[in-house]
Amino acid sequence: MSAEQHLSRRERQIMDVLHAKQSATAAEILAALPDPPSYSSVRALLRILEDKGHIKHREEGVRYVYLPCASHESASRSALKRLVATFFQGSATEAVAALLDAQDAKLSDAELNKLQQLIKQARKEGR
Repeated sequence: MSAEQHLSRRERQIMDVLHAKQSATAAEILAALPDPPSYSSVRALLRILEDKGHIKHREEGVRYVYLPCASHESASRSALKRLVATFFQGSATEAVAALLDAQDAKLSDAELNKLQQLIKQARKEGR
């Protein structure tokens, strides 16, 4: 079980902001949150996330600028695994089928070719 699964809804929202922005101050994070809590709540959540090892900070003058510890790619993979486990009973096939079945899923020939290559590579590797 990954550490990402132990985040509250607000902590996940903050992590999403940090991954999207790559770094941000508490005020910038607060401005990006839906239905934002108080500034002091955001600061407390940032301390918690830092204690859990999800984020770090650097000082820029009197401000703290927060950064995620995990790469965007690592966080993306973790979020995708959570999504597939939660909504598709762990089935990558069902998740891909849902994406392809979406009304706005208009894939180009290049995208379809890329998917074919990925499937071919997965078969070759026995995945």
